[in-house]
Amino acid sequence: MTDRRGVVARRAENLMPGVPYVRGWAQARRSAGALAAQLTTLALEPDFPGLTADVNVSGDGLVRLGTVRPEAALLLAELIVSGLAAELSKPSEESEAEPRAVGQSTAA
Repeated sequence: MTDRRGVVARRAENLMPGVPYVRGWAQARRSAGALAAQLTTLALEPDFPGLTADVNVSGDGLVRLGTVRPEAALLLAELIVSGLAAELSKPSEESEAEPRAVGQSTAA
């Protein structure tokens, strides 16, 4: 299974020279740590025992959630939707006439 960016390519089991595996894994480790911290804050860390950092054959970092119960996956999805809704409902620093799309950067 591979998404359109190729991030979900096979995990790196046999390393190849010239591929920045450490950089990808380090980024995944930081992201997995940030997610783990939020899950701990919400007392949900027991629901994600398989949360780990990994890297694929292209050197892209991956955060693996591991096997989770359907209820935990549903709760995570609901938390993401709630967070996005809260983010969209914040008063914008930009003018009200120019709403910004979700994920759109203001940096040039």
